[in-house]
Amino acid sequence: MSEEFIKTTEQASLYDHLEEMDVKSLLSHINTEDQKVALAVEKQLPQIEVLTQKIVDQLKNGGRLFYIGAGTSGRLGILDASECPPTFGVSADLVIGIIAGGDHAIRNAVENAEDHELKGWEDLKKHNISSKDVVVGIAASGTTPYVIKALEKCNQNEIATGAITCNKNSPLARTAQFPIEVVVGPEFVTGSSRMKAGTAQKMVLNMLTTTTMIQLGRVKGNRMVDMQLSNQKLVDRGTKMIQEAIAIDYDEAKIALQKYGSVREAIKNLNRND
Repeated sequence: MSEEFIKTTEQASLYDHLEEMDVKSLLSHINTEDQKVALAVEKQLPQIEVLTQKIVDQLKNGGRLFYIGAGTSGRLGILDASECPPTFGVSADLVIGIIAGGDHAIRNAVENAEDHELKGWEDLKKHNISSKDVVVGIAASGTTPYVIKALEKCNQNEIATGAITCNKNSPLARTAQFPIEVVVGPEFVTGSSRMKAGTAQKMVLNMLTTTTMIQLGRVKGNRMVDMQLSNQKLVDRGTKMIQEAIAIDYDEAKIALQKYGSVREAIKNLNRND
């Protein structure tokens, strides 16, 4: 049995009767377990750095980043990918999330989808994947056939592969060229990898894309200068960013934002007019 799902004797005695705990105790214990996640991620910073640098290099040369996973892992990849266009102003096909079972599986469990060994590669091929791209497989256990076989085919076709898993020496980690193994230990609810494992995967995904987008010039200072102005809250946020950068009043900043269409362009043109 994998490390992720084995309880220590101490944990077994503490957590084997969860139904007998009150709400306060349950929340406290979940929080205690969650605090272990950031420390587990920290141990993998060298591996995260190597994968991130590969992603940066590939994207600078016209490549794309793909996430591929099943269940919770697939959904987390889609979540991270879907946030890149509004946050950083990149095209929707720069970071792409793929989940076993297709879009229906985002909201629903699709039985046996993760066991289809050939489907992952078929799903990647729909996007005309090439050696310019990077594919990161996500699987808490590191044993998902849909993901492993997709990475094997990528390796055979000279496509860079990474992995995010929460087990040591898993088949997925052995398959990926750039594996990240965030070993968070047993889950509070045994086998519920949406908990610590899911949190760890989300943290690593945040690091991969945020660092990559900064390296690609999509952040200025610490401001999301290329964010999409898709609602009034973001227009207000963008206006305040311009105020801070140029030291002008709110109304003037808002007019400039509406005129130039982005925080970056507004700041650039206002500076030019000084």
